[in-house]
Amino acid sequence: MKYNNIVKGKFLERPNRFISYCEIDNNIEKVHVKNTGKCKELLMPNSVVYLEESGNPNRKTKYSLISVQKNDRLINMDSQVPNKVVYEGLKNNKIVLPELDEEIIYIKSEKTYENSRFDIYLETENKKVFIEVKGVTLEENDIVMFPDAKTERGVKHINELIKASKDGYLSYIIFVVQMSDVKYFTPNDKMHKELGDALRIAKKNGVNILAYDCNVTTDTIEIKDEVKVVL
Repeated sequence: MKYNNIVKGKFLERPNRFISYCEIDNNIEKVHVKNTGKCKELLMPNSVVYLEESGNPNRKTKYSLISVQKNDRLINMDSQVPNKVVYEGLKNNKIVLPELDEEIIYIKSEKTYENSRFDIYLETENKKVFIEVKGVTLEENDIVMFPDAKTERGVKHINELIKASKDGYLSYIIFVVQMSDVKYFTPNDKMHKELGDALRIAKKNGVNILAYDCNVTTDTIEIKDEVKVVL
């Protein structure tokens, strides 16, 4: 996926989940943050950030915060992008789904099942598949984790995938690591053990749990390699 009109800036502060203030060309700008997570370990004062300039003159904010430099690693923190890169990865075969040994003949974004709406639905000649996608931006010592805040909604989605698996669907959770060159992915039990437990139960009940890292540049992001999952 490619962004347009990227500019470099310096992060100053984030008064709420949706807004930050950044310095761009010596001007202080009010910027939309495309990630409602805490991201405290990323958005440090004076961090180098990259922002997409909007061409819409009616927008309240001219820029959206896309990525941040953390030491020598560029991390994409756009929470809207993981679904798109998984969709692209499935279409161009960069993502290989275990147990799916047939050609994909139908794929669509978002489909409702029971009380959840999963991110991607696809079909082969004989199989129907649900995929839930989660973006990962939390990294410590090259180990990446999810979530960075408690998410009851995430637990609900996992439990619904378990039910779908029992109902005969192939079910997958794909964690999109929005950076490259990491050691492995693991659930953040210290933050939300219930979600980690749900993932472990899901794996025992036939839900495939995958993680992929990404090639990230200032204006692009795409699926790179499969990452080891440690539950």
